[in-house]
Amino acid sequence: MNDRKILVAYFSCSGVTKAVAEKLAAITGADLYEIKPEVPYTEADLDWNDKKSRSSVEMRDALSRPAISGTLFHPEKYEVLFVGFPVWWYIAPTIINTFLESYDFAGKIVVPFATSGGSGIGNCEKNLHKAYPDIVWKDGKLLNGQITRDLVTEWFEKIRL
Repeated sequence: MNDRKILVAYFSCSGVTKAVAEKLAAITGADLYEIKPEVPYTEADLDWNDKKSRSSVEMRDALSRPAISGTLFHPEKYEVLFVGFPVWWYIAPTIINTFLESYDFAGKIVVPFATSGGSGIGNCEKNLHKAYPDIVWKDGKLLNGQITRDLVTEWFEKIRL
């Protein structure tokens, strides 16, 4: 679909974002990398109604950087990086910051994508652009539902990949 070396990196707790990332990687011919927390999230950790749950505590702390398990080998070989995540509290989960700060993506094309039960991706993009101005950001997309080759092709054309 594209001559550039592409990576689809994603964080997923419920499997929804994982399924989207796998489909996106299959359509684009990209490599796939799962951003795994060193300590996996439990159902209790993800209870957004509990102000003391792990995810609630992390998302209230702008400096929170949950540890990641594993290493992305040879990130320098990728020209385009799609970064996927569920929208938490109207922004990207703080583990995405951990990932972006673990490697040098300055000058790389990074395209966010998200899944959400009701929030958009706009606030996520605004915060990521502000936090990482050395990255070449392209317009992201909320990818709920069916992901087709036509949808991805149209997206690529729009962001000029």
